[in-house]
Amino acid sequence: MKKVTGIGGVFFKAREPEKLRAWYQQYLGIECNEHGAADFQWREAEAPDRIGKTVWSPFPHDTRYFDPGQQPFMINYRVTDLNALLAELRRAGVPVEDRIEE
Repeated sequence: MKKVTGIGGVFFKAREPEKLRAWYQQYLGIECNEHGAADFQWREAEAPDRIGKTVWSPFPHDTRYFDPGQQPFMINYRVTDLNALLAELRRAGVPVEDRIEE
């Protein structure tokens, strides 16, 4: 069974996220929404009627959003069955964050 089906989002800390967003818009054409994130839309290969998205977003360098981790970036994966995957990880002794956003 394929567990991870793609990337749901790429989030990273930046010293000056507003300036970084402006640079990406000017030079790469990445438009951010009112939340400061860019949504890259795509279609499911097996279900072309379904539109998905991958989110890209710089955060302030002192954000607490990535807590309890201390890493400067976070990658969210799309999975086929989140609850089943979390249960499997817990059974294997992998530390799992209890906060889930859908």
